[in-house]
Amino acid sequence: MPLVAIALAALAIGFEQLVQWKYGPMGIIAFVALTVGIKARNTMISGIGAVILVMLLAQSG
Repeated sequence: MPLVAIALAALAIGFEQLVQWKYGPMGIIAFVALTVGIKARNTMISGIGAVILVMLLAQSG
């Protein structure tokens, strides 16, 4: 079980670094809002994070 937790943490950190590198501080804010909203089961916060990420993705494409 600890190995799975370590692997998931490493994957999450890697994804967070990728978002920060590609989309800057606003990408990190959106990613954090999305994850906090999901963990807290708050649809408003997770929705805001998801919308910001989608806007960043649409802007770069």
